[in-house]
Amino acid sequence: MPDEPRPEKVAVVAEVRERFNESAAAILTEYRGLRVQEMATLRRALTAAGGEYKVYKNTLVRRAARETGLADLEPLLEGPTAIAFVRDDVAAVAKVLRDFAKTSPALVVKGGLVGRSIFDANAAGRLADLPSREALLSQFAGVLAAPMQRFASLLKAIPQSFAYGLSALIDARLAAGESLPVVAEDSLAAGEADATPSAPPDDETSGSADTSPADATPAVAAVADAAAEVTATAGAATSADDAGDSAAAPTAAESSASEEE
Repeated sequence: MPDEPRPEKVAVVAEVRERFNESAAAILTEYRGLRVQEMATLRRALTAAGGEYKVYKNTLVRRAARETGLADLEPLLEGPTAIAFVRDDVAAVAKVLRDFAKTSPALVVKGGLVGRSIFDANAAGRLADLPSREALLSQFAGVLAAPMQRFASLLKAIPQSFAYGLSALIDARLAAGESLPVVAEDSLAAGEADATPSAPPDDETSGSADTSPADATPAVAAVADAAAEVTATAGAATSADDAGDSAAAPTAAESSASEEE
């Protein structure tokens, strides 16, 4: 009967399996020859880039890889291995490892996985050459914004183009001797005349109605004629009243004759 694995090892295998399942990627490195201080510096740089640098025994990682369906990862589990688990930006973590290896050749990038796809050391170098996640998002936003900017420019140009076209049409008709319609001006003048309150029928209004300009529009002329007619009627009524008052009042001769009688 085989010995049961110790609980500590079972816990480590479960932890590695969980990290494989939850990480966007994992990059395997060999750290033989790195000093403790260099390892601490590398860990801080990877954490800042969105990674987590962990060291496990290869036997336990192999078991976790098999249980996760990543048996193709086993050839990379030779020698002292540390794994950089990536949460989001794979390119940023790959850049940190590449740049650190340039100054510390003891660090060797062996390969890794993105999702369920295994890649080698050459592919890890190509990942490091990719733009960062922020740069890619910025480029993607620029691609989305470009059509909207062109559409906004088109909308802005439509009224200008319409105005230019209308001006050219008017100039062409005037050059051909064609007169332009003035219906809108007549309607506006008529509306203004209707909205003006009627003035009291006095001499000043009558004089104004008599001196209406000859080139007034038909609507204005009609209003002026109506005002003149009303003024004339009122004047006639006033004259009749004055005549009646004069007839009813006794003359001076008649008053003297009455006194003598």
